[in-house]
Amino acid sequence: MYDYAVLMPVYNEADTFHSVMESLRHHYHGEVIVVDDGSTDGTVERVAERDDVLLVRHPENLGYGKSLIDGIVFARFTGIEYLVTMDCDGQHEPKHIPAFFQEVVHGDADIVSGSRYLPDSPALGAVPPDRREVNERITAEVNRVTGWALTDAFCGFKAYKLAKLDGMALTEDGYGMPMELWAKAWKTGLTVKELPVERIYFDNDRRFGQDLDDPAKRMEYYLRVWADALGGSDA
Repeated sequence: MYDYAVLMPVYNEADTFHSVMESLRHHYHGEVIVVDDGSTDGTVERVAERDDVLLVRHPENLGYGKSLIDGIVFARFTGIEYLVTMDCDGQHEPKHIPAFFQEVVHGDADIVSGSRYLPDSPALGAVPPDRREVNERITAEVNRVTGWALTDAFCGFKAYKLAKLDGMALTEDGYGMPMELWAKAWKTGLTVKELPVERIYFDNDRRFGQDLDDPAKRMEYYLRVWADALGGSDA
């Protein structure tokens, strides 16, 4: 078993899983953990075709946050010390994996987070205006409290020193999980650094589910998760 791993949460990613894995293996040869969140499109069968991944399965769709949380718990249980998380929809370039590991293993940051909005972040496609606005407002709120000067609060491309998450109770199952993570990381005194990654948007029809496609409701949800995670520690 390696002491480092890449974690990919997947949900109905049958069309992209193989190509993402092939690209990933050009740049990284260590452990890969896939958490399938109740896929119904043949994703599990695609994963089963490979002998170079560890699969964690949810019997039903439990949420993006739950997939990340369960993947982190599984990685820690199996002895992983350094973890990179990335999505499997083609919007995260695996070529950055070595740089993420280099920074989190040898650098001072406890969490290394990708940013699609740094000056050196290449862009492919246009960001839907409502998503950009929500991200900017939420990122500003995180910075107001933490003083971190983040530029992208929602990029799922991250690297962690997993021991630093021990004892951090992450419970948010949905897309607001990053808000809980940032709040609890700040309260725990963790350090954060950003690395530039591509801003790739080719699927403007992606849905968040339930009523979160409404930007106002999505914003309200994120702020509620943030406030709950701060637990009265808002400065």
